[in-house]
Amino acid sequence: MENVKEINTIVDDYEHMLRKVEAINADYEKHTAELFAALDTIRAKIKMSTSNKASKKMKDQFFDEASGTLKDNLEELMGILEQNSQD
Repeated sequence: MENVKEINTIVDDYEHMLRKVEAINADYEKHTAELFAALDTIRAKIKMSTSNKASKKMKDQFFDEASGTLKDNLEELMGILEQNSQD
């Protein structure tokens, strides 16, 4: 359960950071839209990882999917930031 609280905090902080990046300029705003969309999927998977109806194995799978998607999303943002800093 502690992991769920921790990842939810990370997702909230990440969303806040995305909002700041989005506000920098129109190019960032254009690229961050799809990253925001993934947050709903990440949060849904986190929520499913706490479902009483899911087995332990399924809960772990949902959590792993959520954390993997979050990691991919963060890496994509870093790529966008790196690309724009080189332009």
